[in-house]
Amino acid sequence: MEGHKAGKGYKTLSKDLGNTSTVGGIIRKWKAYGTTVNLLWSKQPFKISSCVEVRLVRIAKADPKTTRREIREDLMEMGTLVSVNIISNVLHRNVKARLQFAHDHLEDSEADWFKVLWSDQNKIDVFDANHNRNVWSQDGTAY
Repeated sequence: MEGHKAGKGYKTLSKDLGNTSTVGGIIRKWKAYGTTVNLLWSKQPFKISSCVEVRLVRIAKADPKTTRREIREDLMEMGTLVSVNIISNVLHRNVKARLQFAHDHLEDSEADWFKVLWSDQNKIDVFDANHNRNVWSQDGTAY
């Protein structure tokens, strides 16, 4: 940036450094944002649904040694086409969210944790009953 501040144009600088488009991009970034540091990308929506994200995380939790390509193949068998990069992003975001939760609740007291309703999201069938059961009763009687 010192060369640009000294009044040299991007063509002169690129002759010295060897890459016109890179030098031009850095100068444009400096003029627009006042920095040459790589900026964060805008928050673009993911191209997969939250259900696919949950399925992806479950696959990774079920077998931690599975690769991203194997996860991709499993999802393709289920009819969802996902890139390896998106799989990485989802898994990293999941880890980040879990760490943030742990950090946020590090100082919570035992009384605070007793107020939490824990759920592992598993369906429990009592006596293999996988359907609703209707009961006829008269008013005022117990089930």
